[in-house]
Amino acid sequence: MTTDMQHASSHVFDNAGMVAVIMADWFIRVVRDCKEPKVRIALSGGSTPRQLFEILAQPSAAKEIDWSRVEIFYGDERHVPYDNPDSNHKMAMETLLSKVPLPPAQIHPIPVSGKVEDDAASYQETLQKAYGSDVLLPGKPLFELVMLGLGADGHTASLFPGQDVLNDQKDWVGVARPDTVPHERITLTYPAIASSRLIVFLVTGDSKVWMLRRLMAGDETIPSGRITSEGDIVILADRDAAGES
Repeated sequence: MTTDMQHASSHVFDNAGMVAVIMADWFIRVVRDCKEPKVRIALSGGSTPRQLFEILAQPSAAKEIDWSRVEIFYGDERHVPYDNPDSNHKMAMETLLSKVPLPPAQIHPIPVSGKVEDDAASYQETLQKAYGSDVLLPGKPLFELVMLGLGADGHTASLFPGQDVLNDQKDWVGVARPDTVPHERITLTYPAIASSRLIVFLVTGDSKVWMLRRLMAGDETIPSGRITSEGDIVILADRDAAGES
């Protein structure tokens, strides 16, 4: 059964820090409850994920996770070197991945050293190898958990308004060249995101109020409003983003 944004559940917390704390609990539970040998998780970038990663890196939280089972992927990445301050992979490595006993072979950054289209195709091959098929199969999610954010323009991952990748129903990974932000982007497509057991949106800050309302209404005129999942979709928001401050 497919879940769309109109059927997502939503929860509001006092501040962004509490959103990160709650997300850490969800992360721990996802790994613990997964019945598969490996737990494939797609991370997102941003300030709230940074807080989440810092929490998960603390010994009290890290010891609750069997890192030998975790495989890390990314929902999107700016096409910049890994040492660039704008790199999602750089942030994740510095705050979490280098601080926990996660086997390096189970960390899968999006390639950024070649042509952007070639790097996107290479990442799709990485996902297909981990999944064990080059076709997404109903009832066999690609990801146990996909973390997503919400932009003030309604984008999520690097699914920006007006981009050709929004119409790609074949590929798992695509390219975006938004005019409103720096850098070319590589992003998971709608089909890859939908092949998930759980999607969690982390939405914080008062700049998101209007878009969060549209997201929760399932407004398909914004990219985030078109997200679906084979499993569940949850929105974790702070009071500022919910317009309750």
